[in-house]
Amino acid sequence: MFSETFSRMIYLGCFLFLCGLTHVMASYPIWWSLAVGHQYSSLGTQPILCGSIPGLVPKQLRFCRNYVEIMPSVAEGVKIGIQECQHQFRGRRWNCTTINDNLAIFGPVLDKATRESAFVHAIASAGVAFAVTRSCAEGSATICGCDTRHKGTPGEGWKWGGCSEDVEFGSMVSREFADARENRPDARSAMNRHNNEAGRTSISDHMHLKCKCHGLSGSCEVKTCWWSQPDFRVIGDYLKDKYDSASEMVVEKHRESRGWVETLRPKYAYFKPPTERDLVYYESSPNFCEPNPETGSFGTRDRACNLTSHGIDGCDLLCCGRGHNTRTERRKEKCHCIFHWCCYVSCQECVRIYDVHTCK
Repeated sequence: MFSETFSRMIYLGCFLFLCGLTHVMASYPIWWSLAVGHQYSSLGTQPILCGSIPGLVPKQLRFCRNYVEIMPSVAEGVKIGIQECQHQFRGRRWNCTTINDNLAIFGPVLDKATRESAFVHAIASAGVAFAVTRSCAEGSATICGCDTRHKGTPGEGWKWGGCSEDVEFGSMVSREFADARENRPDARSAMNRHNNEAGRTSISDHMHLKCKCHGLSGSCEVKTCWWSQPDFRVIGDYLKDKYDSASEMVVEKHRESRGWVETLRPKYAYFKPPTERDLVYYESSPNFCEPNPETGSFGTRDRACNLTSHGIDGCDLLCCGRGHNTRTERRKEKCHCIFHWCCYVSCQECVRIYDVHTCK
């Protein structure tokens, strides 16, 4: 049974890896679990001991101590980032699988500078910015709160009110903590910094006004409006599109006063160069068809596939041409539901038979 402190250390250890830490203290006795579930329900119920978290660089340790009350939100942000990654890639050969008993929560998959690495860094950084911003707006911390720097001029018949979410503070937290390890003059740090920022920018780009009407008899004589973040699924969908259109780069080396420095430039000059909102990578992904411990591929054998789909989740592509097996499953489901006035719903229980297709 995990202790509450141990669960928090797992969470923050996850974030350390996503920020570029592949190995932490080898002598530290950790049995890793990342099936995001009940063991995380106690997160934030007790103070976090920053000095107990393995692998923090000095800048991260100082940040943790200065902002210790928002560190549970940092951890929550990593959690929702991982969950969104698993949702977005649920029907693909690589499905954002996390690994038990391993400090590197995705295994060797993120060792390479691939599209997958780009997406994970972006969604995790976005998740941290999102969770911290929301936590501040909900009043969970004393060092942050609502955004009083209203953007825009109130129109006729409406006024500023409510609690505008301070996405600038949330992004600052994500930037200071996530990018602390990305200070090396190499291509991978440059790539990680770019994709981290692309993830954070996706939050600020999707801020929108929410308004509430006021007036007699339900009229809308006056509207009170505030800035709000979107549902995180919107961010996941957006970054998944950026993953599909990610820009391939090449590494260039040049000498500066501090020594050799690696930078990135677009591989294909006839394509539009990537903006700060685009994801970038410079190494090809494995095909993830077969298990390979060196690349972190689990293969796709026994994965459920969609027989009627011609996309990547279909049995042809997901199974990499190996074919598929079919079995029948009996599932109990609610059926013949009736709404009774007032107010409850009664249902019967039906057994339905489904065909399940899995890759050979």
